Amino acid sequence: MPTPDCLTTAPHRDFDLRVVSGAWPADVSGEMLFSAPRLSGGLPYGIFDFGAVARLSLTPGTHGAPDGRFAWRVASIETPSKRIFDAAPEAFTAGPVGYTSPFGAPNATNTAPLPWGDRLFTTWDAGRPVEIHPGTLEYVAEVGHIDSWGGPSMFGDTVLPFLFSSAHPVADPDRDGLWTTKLEPVMEPTFGMRPSVVWWDRDGTEVKWWPLEGIAFAGSTHTVSQTRDWVILCDSGNFRADPDEMFGGERTVTVDDAAPVWLVRKDELLARPSGTPVTPSCFTVSPPNGHFYARYDDTDGISVVWEGMDLMDLALYVRPDDVDVHGAPVPPASVGLYNMAMAPETIAEVVFDPESGKLLDQGRCREDWTFNLQLSAMDWSTEGMSAPTLHHVSYQGCRPGRVTARAARLYEGRIDLDDVAEETPGYLATFERGSMALKSRWEYADTSDLITSPTFAPRSNGADPSASAYAGGEPGGHDGYVVQPVLSDDGFRVELFDAAQVGAGPIAVLEGTANECVPLLLHSAWMPTVDELADADRLRFSDELTEARLAGLDDDQRRVVAAVAEELDG
Repeated sequence: MPTPDCLTTAPHRDFDLRVVSGAWPADVSGEMLFSAPRLSGGLPYGIFDFGAVARLSLTPGTHGAPDGRFAWRVASIETPSKRIFDAAPEAFTAGPVGYTSPFGAPNATNTAPLPWGDRLFTTWDAGRPVEIHPGTLEYVAEVGHIDSWGGPSMFGDTVLPFLFSSAHPVADPDRDGLWTTKLEPVMEPTFGMRPSVVWWDRDGTEVKWWPLEGIAFAGSTHTVSQTRDWVILCDSGNFRADPDEMFGGERTVTVDDAAPVWLVRKDELLARPSGTPVTPSCFTVSPPNGHFYARYDDTDGISVVWEGMDLMDLALYVRPDDVDVHGAPVPPASVGLYNMAMAPETIAEVVFDPESGKLLDQGRCREDWTFNLQLSAMDWSTEGMSAPTLHHVSYQGCRPGRVTARAARLYEGRIDLDDVAEETPGYLATFERGSMALKSRWEYADTSDLITSPTFAPRSNGADPSASAYAGGEPGGHDGYVVQPVLSDDGFRVELFDAAQVGAGPIAVLEGTANECVPLLLHSAWMPTVDELADADRLRFSDELTEARLAGLDDDQRRVVAAVAEELDG
């Protein structure tokens, strides 16, 4: 089958899971969080829909689950955008890249959870980070007054400002702030995006931003990474908007074979006034990637794991009239999902030298089985990112039923149809940092299963005051657990692996008590259990409501905005 039907047909709902195999260890705790688009059916491309957050409690009997049960809890993220949409849906027009409206372009915040100390945020490539309550999962605030961002990226100065940013900002443990991006369209030398580095110091309602001097490119900055001294940006390369398609034409834009990379010293940025251009160090990597992760310790060079997306075009989505590469009509449940990988994918580790401009390939893996590199799990503690040991990756396998004939025609000459002829198993794989040597892997031979975003959960270290809240006993990615969710029309399950020996198979398995199914999930993250909202100065929706931003609204629309502002201020 192409992929489970439940990806688009299952509802988001609360339920409890139970151990059905193995024994759940006592030294795993905390919460596994997921971001997801709600897939309401209102958009031709579902990944632009409004966001939800799901939480799996790794300690039984918590968050409302009875003894011996594990709580799966889901909440819609009720941003100002979502509240205005619910109050005036007739004002919103659906298109290939989301909604537009007289209120502006909504912030769907549907892609990734971002735990940060005792606070929790969610993110999206086309909106500001959003803070939610770590205990109740309720909406709290958006990050940074739009004026401090230098205004919207495009579409005018509206009530809902459009901010083209990054789905993966990164928290700086030494400076207690957040690095992210802003993109703005430019017309010279051709149409493209100008990137800026953005900084938020965690407690406040303003950000700072610095444009990259002389840089314009065609893609997006899906990920931001860092070392102790450097911010690292890259053209993700796997999502390029096509203006012709946006206006009803056929798609002709394709992804590149290589992507630009930019490195900027943090101290150089922070020493400059906001809005001042800065010149980065420039590199090129191949293949393009969606996600990359730097070792925080840069004493011996800037070492980065690149999760390649070889011939993965995330801007291509499945339409109702599509057929797959075998000529079969696509199942209705696949409509609105993205076209899956058209070649095996590469994972590599490279070292950058900003002084010489050279990069050294440390090691890479690309095999026949490395199809649809989904997402990865690593130790996100400062200790773990400074001296990483293992990198865990889920591969969903080849899925010909989710590769359309339209995509194959677009990539004629670049795609080998023999590569996507048959379904292949998914794998959870472990690579050694530095060499990228395959240490172990676990096969998902049943192709009706679809593994999704895994998470590393550190082994609980008790009350060690010397360790950060996110660190286990031996940081790095080997001492703890990999939590691997599995989507299936036969019911959702969660498999727990010893991170040091993934190839030995799961040590425990959770399933719902009534074979509950779960829809599409995107990124996941682990965080310690936090039930209270941290005290901080936060932006209010009403703080941005100027008369100029309300000018394009009629009286009924103004009343909607006023009601939402009053509700949120209360």
